[in-house]
Amino acid sequence: MINRRKAISNIALLSSSAMLSASCTSKKEIVQGDFRFCLNTSTISGSNPGILKYIDIAAEAGYDGIEVWIRDIKAYLEEGNTAASLKQYIDDRGMKVENAIGFAPWISGGEQGMEQMREEMEMLALIGGKRIAAPPAGVPGDEPMDFFLAGEKYAEILTLGRETGVMPQLEFWGASPVMWHIGQALMVAASADDPDVRLLPDIYHMFKGGSGFDSLKMLNGHMIEIFHMNDYVGSIPREEQTDADRVYPGDGVGPVKQVLRDLKNMGGVKVLSLELFNRIYWEQDPFSVAKTGLEKMRLLVNGI
Repeated sequence: MINRRKAISNIALLSSSAMLSASCTSKKEIVQGDFRFCLNTSTISGSNPGILKYIDIAAEAGYDGIEVWIRDIKAYLEEGNTAASLKQYIDDRGMKVENAIGFAPWISGGEQGMEQMREEMEMLALIGGKRIAAPPAGVPGDEPMDFFLAGEKYAEILTLGRETGVMPQLEFWGASPVMWHIGQALMVAASADDPDVRLLPDIYHMFKGGSGFDSLKMLNGHMIEIFHMNDYVGSIPREEQTDADRVYPGDGVGPVKQVLRDLKNMGGVKVLSLELFNRIYWEQDPFSVAKTGLEKMRLLVNGI
């Protein structure tokens, strides 16, 4: 009997061949040719310094922008602060809110899930954000996901994105029981049948879920605006690796340079966002970790 997980993955891969070109990316200043550099705040979240400190560290380290977490914005607002003051703080430091990480259950949460996504988009718009991750959060893993239905839901949040000005980036998780492979994400995107579909790939998740990396060569450059940068080690079996095992780009065994070449060759500006959850890094000085990560990404980009 064919393994159900493998069968679903094969179906999704066949569907991915139907993907069409997406619309143009927004016009922004290009750094290092076709790349901008961004810090996902998870990378330095060990001591939970708060969103203002995250912004300061990213700016001082030399990043072009930050990738924030919805929970940190909410914590700031719940302390009695305003979205306007946060936007001013970000602007004063010359930073861009490139993307945000949230977990609204937009696929399986019904009207409540859609409303949560809208509220988070509207909150991001107030601080200058333009994108939000749309992972398969909240989807039960006890049966295969309906990718056609997920495509319809994705089309709905793309409409919300155009209304709010904050566009959802379809994300797949390597350890997800329902959408672990890039082929599955492409099937959802194809089913949405919308010119604004965007994928949010991640080196670790592509490895963890068995996607491989040659699929990136199939994609139109406008389909990817944000790419999560990290690496994986060769000393731990793929099935046993976790988010905490991620290492700096170039410090592992992943084909990071080839990934960067493929991203460059496909066209379009790419935001390379350093996303790590390494407990060893969390115990180190956050500025040093942020700076080291940026230096390693720049070195890799300069070497392609």
